[in-house]
Amino acid sequence: MENSNKEEYKIQSFDAETQQLLKTALKEPGAVDLEKVAAVIVDQSLKDQVFSKEAGRICFTIVQAETKQSGSNVFRRSLLNRLQQEFKNREETRSRSLQEWVCYVTFICNVFDYLKVNNMPMMVLVHPVYDCLFRLGQVDSLQNEEEVDCLVLQLHRIGDQLEKMDVQRMDDLFFVLRDGFLLQEGLSSLARLLLLEILEFRAGGWRLSDTGQKYYYSELTD
Repeated sequence: MENSNKEEYKIQSFDAETQQLLKTALKEPGAVDLEKVAAVIVDQSLKDQVFSKEAGRICFTIVQAETKQSGSNVFRRSLLNRLQQEFKNREETRSRSLQEWVCYVTFICNVFDYLKVNNMPMMVLVHPVYDCLFRLGQVDSLQNEEEVDCLVLQLHRIGDQLEKMDVQRMDDLFFVLRDGFLLQEGLSSLARLLLLEILEFRAGGWRLSDTGQKYYYSELTD
């Protein structure tokens, strides 16, 4: 019951009709148009940063409910199709709206975190997620604190899982981030601090020592 309340709480930003659509999808997915539900969730995720951080949990609940009710995966297929479309347009999205781009990366990483097949992340998402993180590691992105913050948050959340799926790409990503930290001019002091923290975080086996925790988080709050 507690989970149900949590899910309902996250959809309060929608109009009454859409809230009802989502509430039904969470409990009786066979009773609604699941392609429409996927579109609604993606559209909201691209414009609402708070929602983009939590939407993966809603997607997971709908996928589970649909599997249990009918054994089908209409919602998951529709969701992945839409994520793929947005992925193809990512440079255009970034040029048009940095906030929408950051929301997209947050959302696809959130979906990667929650949606599993046989308790494993979905292979189909591994390379798109890596490609998004590599884009956040490029020179122009490293000069933007919002993108650096997004990159570091996602690596905190899913870096360990992602590394298990493809160690070589994680190594390559961290070479890029290390070079960005050491060689890139024009980075803000906050961007440098965030990059140094994530370099240490991975070096410590995706954990931060107590000393590191005190150092970085006192610096970030000062």
